[in-house]
Amino acid sequence: MSDQESEENVTGRGGAGEEELASKTLQIQSKRFYVDVKQNRRGRFIKIAEVDVTGRKSRLLLPMSTAAEFRDHLTDFSEHYASLGPKNGERTVEDGLLKSEVITKDDRRYYLDLKENQRGRFLRVSMTMPLTRLRFQIAIPAQGMIEIRDALTDLLKEYGTDDLEAEEPVAEAKSLRVENKMFYFDVGHNRRGTYMRISEVRPNYRTAITIPEHFWVKFRDTVNGFVKQTSKDEKDESQ
Repeated sequence: MSDQESEENVTGRGGAGEEELASKTLQIQSKRFYVDVKQNRRGRFIKIAEVDVTGRKSRLLLPMSTAAEFRDHLTDFSEHYASLGPKNGERTVEDGLLKSEVITKDDRRYYLDLKENQRGRFLRVSMTMPLTRLRFQIAIPAQGMIEIRDALTDLLKEYGTDDLEAEEPVAEAKSLRVENKMFYFDVGHNRRGTYMRISEVRPNYRTAITIPEHFWVKFRDTVNGFVKQTSKDEKDESQ
């Protein structure tokens, strides 16, 4: 895929432990889309990334079975879009919504909304997770729905539609440089719950630990205990 995507794997941020199995690149109007099959230690999943003319990137992750359901919906949305005929000048429907569907997968919901505004018609695909306020979404120009569908069809035909789990980011990753090392702090969510992965990266070496959310307070208190004890010992030595 793109250099930016490859950098995620190298640095261990966001795509830690991911392997790219296949990728398709689509130019739809002024946007570029990447449709990838990824694999991590929990299995395979689809990643769709949207890059606009400014370079801003949005992404969406789907388990393979959800990607298959999404592909089928794209056919329905494309047929509905074709039945609408050309957009009537500057006039739009009151809320801009032309057709809507929801896909539910475990604790995630994917909202598919075919909309129109002054610039044209597009399919907005949003994903939400409980216990977070984050919303991941992409916007596909209506004319490009068939291209996305065909790309998914090809990839799913080769890699299957088995129900596999995808890891979802929950918060923005943080990083810390210490001498020649980099530490990355990534918070993610899967069907087992929310977790934090702390990765230590240096030349030719990388290791990581994963801490479930219900141990975060104990982990913090343990580190604080060492910090306080070390500070006390240093104070005693200075006296």
